[in-house]
Amino acid sequence: MKSLTDQLTTYASYHRDRRNIATHFIGIPMILYAVVILLSRPLWLAESPLAVSPALFASIAASLYYLRLDIRFGLLMTLILAIMVRFASPIAAESTTNWLSWGVGLFVVGWIFQSIGHIWEGKKPAFLDDVIGLIIGPLFVVSEVVFALGARAELLTAIESKVGKTRMGQQK
Repeated sequence: MKSLTDQLTTYASYHRDRRNIATHFIGIPMILYAVVILLSRPLWLAESPLAVSPALFASIAASLYYLRLDIRFGLLMTLILAIMVRFASPIAAESTTNWLSWGVGLFVVGWIFQSIGHIWEGKKPAFLDDVIGLIIGPLFVVSEVVFALGARAELLTAIESKVGKTRMGQQK
């Protein structure tokens, strides 16, 4: 298994344009939440404090992967996924039309944002070369927030030493 630094470096190599990264701050959370919503059916034990669904199992599996990569980021990703699962359950309990409208709508709009960003970047999405990019994308967005807050500077330095700093617009 690749290290956290290796995974984020590979993903970052497809994302050096700040406009593309900005679209990921919108698109990736929308897509992730859409997937959680869509996986929130069937919903078992809906009346209990812990509703059980495929979304719960997928989130646990993803959380274990993130925790294996890095404890601090793993805990943060686990919290984010838990919040998404919690708020997706009521949507899944609504009518099929509402559930699908939210899930599919967020998914499509999220991918529109992603596509615009990659057009600006001039590069294809990372997952087209390695499907693991689908699970690293949310971690990349969280890491960018953490870096912007001034934390994990050593990790940011390690990534930028391999792929360079971000830029505004296309390089000439």
